[in-house]
Amino acid sequence: MKKELPNKQTFNLEVSKRVDTKLRTRFGMPPFSVLHSMDGEWLQRKRLWTELGIQSEIGRDAECLKTGIGEKYGRKEMTGTSIFDPVLCELMYDWFCPEKGSILDPFAGGSVRGIVANFIGFNYTGVDLRKEQIKANKIQGRTILGAENSPKWLCGDSLQVVPTLEDTFDMLFTCPPYGDLEVYSDLAEDISNMPYTDFVPIYKEIIKGSVNKLKPNRFAVYVVANFRDKKTGFFNDLVGDTIAGFAEAGMHYYNEIILQNSIGTLPVRAGCVFDASRKIGKMHQNVLVFYKGDNHKDINSIFQK
Repeated sequence: MKKELPNKQTFNLEVSKRVDTKLRTRFGMPPFSVLHSMDGEWLQRKRLWTELGIQSEIGRDAECLKTGIGEKYGRKEMTGTSIFDPVLCELMYDWFCPEKGSILDPFAGGSVRGIVANFIGFNYTGVDLRKEQIKANKIQGRTILGAENSPKWLCGDSLQVVPTLEDTFDMLFTCPPYGDLEVYSDLAEDISNMPYTDFVPIYKEIIKGSVNKLKPNRFAVYVVANFRDKKTGFFNDLVGDTIAGFAEAGMHYYNEIILQNSIGTLPVRAGCVFDASRKIGKMHQNVLVFYKGDNHKDINSIFQK
């Protein structure tokens, strides 16, 4: 039986009906450079999304996080796998994708980004290497949204699959592997199990291929974070390499947003870690926004509502 969904007004997405001049009312959340996922309204909206039945962790081995993303990044979800925030999806689609636009996700992972996109009126296409993940996502999509409105998930290596797509898209939105912090599989094509020096050039090629499928005057939004080399303890600069990858692909670095994550067990762990190594407890991710076009004045004509 198809699951009954809350009215879209629950999520304050009927932009044309917004008459309140308050930023939170007009844009869902204030469009500031720091987003607080511990905010009371944010948590309430997240609960509403979760009540739809989204279980993004299905399809992933609970042991794929050999170092524990929940512990590593101070998240509340300590299930062994990282869960993408549905409220962040909602905001990024509403802010950076034209109405009823199409979205390409070259590192699809779990079901959250696809289900949120299609629920609020966009058309999502996600690519992921793992058959188990794709199967789980499709089951959730049909259960929550119905077969006709289910997102499109494709199984394969984005390096090979994305260039063959016939469609062009209105937005790129993804959260790539944080190097080998999360090891999703032992597949040869899986960049999450590669040394970072091998990871970067392939990652940049996937960015380039995805940018080639993005329409002009459109945005790409990548959620990333720097992470430490397991042997040396020094940072791998995933943020900087992502920015460089988009520059090489011809897109402009347009916005940077800091997503402040749940504090989780960080207060318990931070003191010992800092005493031992001077390492600062990490509780944020970087949401990087890029623009494909040379005249930012064109944005208003596409995104004005």
